[in-house]
Amino acid sequence: MRNKMILVLLAITVLCAQVFAAGNSQSGAASASGSGPVTLKWSVWDYSTTAYYDDFANAYKAKNPGVQFEFIDLGSADYNTVLLTQLAGGADLDLLTVKDIAGYSNMLRQNRLEPLNSYIRSANIDTRQYGGIIEQLTFNGEAYALPFRSDFYIIYYNKDLFDRAGVPYPTNDMTLDQYDALARRVTQGSGASKVYGTHYHTWPFMVWHFGLMDGRTITDGTYDFLAPHYERVVKQQDDGIVMGYSTIRTSGTHYSGVFFNSQIAMMHMGSWFIATQIATVARGEASSTNWGIVKYPHPAGVQAGTTLGSVTGIGVNRNSRNKDAALDFMKFISGPEGAAIIAKTGNFPAIMSPEVINTIASTPGFPSDANSREALNVYQNYFERPVNERMADIEDILGEIHGDIMIKNTSVADGIKQMNQRVGSLLGK
Repeated sequence: MRNKMILVLLAITVLCAQVFAAGNSQSGAASASGSGPVTLKWSVWDYSTTAYYDDFANAYKAKNPGVQFEFIDLGSADYNTVLLTQLAGGADLDLLTVKDIAGYSNMLRQNRLEPLNSYIRSANIDTRQYGGIIEQLTFNGEAYALPFRSDFYIIYYNKDLFDRAGVPYPTNDMTLDQYDALARRVTQGSGASKVYGTHYHTWPFMVWHFGLMDGRTITDGTYDFLAPHYERVVKQQDDGIVMGYSTIRTSGTHYSGVFFNSQIAMMHMGSWFIATQIATVARGEASSTNWGIVKYPHPAGVQAGTTLGSVTGIGVNRNSRNKDAALDFMKFISGPEGAAIIAKTGNFPAIMSPEVINTIASTPGFPSDANSREALNVYQNYFERPVNERMADIEDILGEIHGDIMIKNTSVADGIKQMNQRVGSLLGK
């Protein structure tokens, strides 16, 4: 009887081992990360109007059928605030979309994101493919997010207006002085029919960009380097080369309207406007269908293709219960496969490979000239807003003084002096 009992126990043990092994095998087949069937909860905004969320999820599920997604739409306007509130309340989130650098800085300050350096090494992620973005996302030596979408500033121009003025089109390698001279040559007319050579929206970065193309940041605390750029733009206003800041602000003029209506020959704006311009032309709502893009103008001594912009990134909640699966998905959407997916939706991925550029340039309505295609090749994309805990406070101070300079309530010299004093005091200098 004792021997029979031993045999029965052995048989049960073997059976359990087989069941356990089969279960592990099924779990491994369910997810590339080996985490088994999971549902990843992903914080997003504007879910219903953003094509790539579902595209990402469906492409990943095709390879990892054991992974499901639950999108937590926190809205666009207050996304950062709502997300931090949810996390403070212990929300069961796995994937955290990084909307902007201010939101990223706040999540870092509250220790909400999983550090990624060791994962990047173990997963063999080549950070060089992001063209310096990872270095800018690094805080105290550690990266906490990977980028999947990137936008950058370029020059849009109206070919019909250049043709009418008999002026050559802008090129992909213009210094700021050459850009200024070109804007002056293409400015024509007066009154309601006047064509301005170029255009600056009211955002302070429209001027600050020109001083930040050598790697400096707006959080430096001293701003003498901005003086020549303010002087150039203020003179362009005085000379009637650009619309006045006060007029644009008071009237609520939107940059898209003046470009659609052929009131400006050139405009520097983000790459996101390409899709808007294509759609507007397709609907017959633009007065000119003959347009193109070139790279951002640069200071002398700075490489052509240097620009500024922003990224949309993704990180993993430090308290995620599905960390392995979340990390694997993060790697997927921020890698070459994710880049191909986002390019097909008309957006710009963080990895701008030749294949991605070809996809975007092949979009119906994209300008057919070689210069426009070449404009998509970025040499260096610096963040407008660097990772800094005091960024919001610094921007508030500088933005206030920016307005005073642009409406000539204060001189450029006095405005720069105020910037240095007030931000210096804030930073304890």
